[in-house]
Amino acid sequence: MDENINDFDDESNDELQLYVVLQVVMQELFALCTVASIAIKVILNKYLSKYPHNLIRGPNRLQEQMDHINCLVTKSDITCIEQLRLDHRSFMTLCNMIHTIDGLGPSKHVTLEKKMAFFLFILAQHLKIRNVKFNFYRSGQIVSRYVNDVLKAVLRLQANLLSTPNPITEANTNPRWNCFHVNILSTNLNCLGALDDTYIRVCVPVIHQARYRTRKGDIATNVLGVCFQQMNFIYVLPGWEGSAAYSRVLRDVINRPNGLRIPNGYYYLVDVGYTNGQGFLAPYRGQ
Repeated sequence: MDENINDFDDESNDELQLYVVLQVVMQELFALCTVASIAIKVILNKYLSKYPHNLIRGPNRLQEQMDHINCLVTKSDITCIEQLRLDHRSFMTLCNMIHTIDGLGPSKHVTLEKKMAFFLFILAQHLKIRNVKFNFYRSGQIVSRYVNDVLKAVLRLQANLLSTPNPITEANTNPRWNCFHVNILSTNLNCLGALDDTYIRVCVPVIHQARYRTRKGDIATNVLGVCFQQMNFIYVLPGWEGSAAYSRVLRDVINRPNGLRIPNGYYYLVDVGYTNGQGFLAPYRGQ
């Protein structure tokens, strides 16, 4: 009888010890799960604050990207011109040229139209890649890659985008150019077109801002453009600082190995910021 009682007591003690051990283990597991949930919550909050669109937008992100592109390009010509500086027809024509001539096409998740919108949006609005990645819900690395792809493709299309200059003939009916037509019986020279500089605002480091400051106080780069009577560009030279004089930029254009070449007996019209010279005709300052 006493042996049975002792055996029962031993079994009760073993069960009690096992119960206590299980309670300790459960408490430790609960504490571990609590710590893990807090850590996951902190990590998610940091991730959401850094990349808010990746998780909030979820599966609808691609659709929102396409809706944003369609809104820019197809909503109206006014919106397209305001945001991309091209109307819808010109935008699609440029996309088609890049695709058919240069061979640049869509990638796995991004259409060619979207790549072109990245590129034009940055140029038209003077924005940085960090602005575009927020508006288009893409990472900065991807936006930079696509912008560079389109830029290289556009540069390779210069032979198709830039026209060959032709002299103004007597058959030209545009009243703006009638006084510059070819006249074999007179000593008039042949006008090929017009040449001028323009300023484009840029963002540069503070130490370089003095060089890029124009006479009006803007931070800009000086871009020289040459066009002929149909208003098509035949030569463009970007990159000069805004403080550079027109004559200095023009001298650089002429002296470059691949610079502007003017045939003998022909000339371009320039404004009063330039001086008269061989190949260039400036207006009289008194007029």
